[in-house]
Amino acid sequence: MKTKILNFFKFVYRLYYDGFVNMKVGKTLWLLIAIKLFIMFAIVKWLFFPNVLQESFQTDTQRSEYILDQLTKEN
Repeated sequence: MKTKILNFFKFVYRLYYDGFVNMKVGKTLWLLIAIKLFIMFAIVKWLFFPNVLQESFQTDTQRSEYILDQLTKEN
């Protein structure tokens, strides 16, 4: 049973490895995807989601009290 699972993972690895090695246009597309993900997660987060707690409060105690108040406040 264990060898069948191991053989399956080896087969899947070789399948993807051979596919990526023989790719021509795909490598460029994967590079574009990587650049897009970097822009989305690094630059956009930095620009549009500032660390409000870090800017508004000086200590961890103040931050935790604020979060506790926000989570337990009734509407």
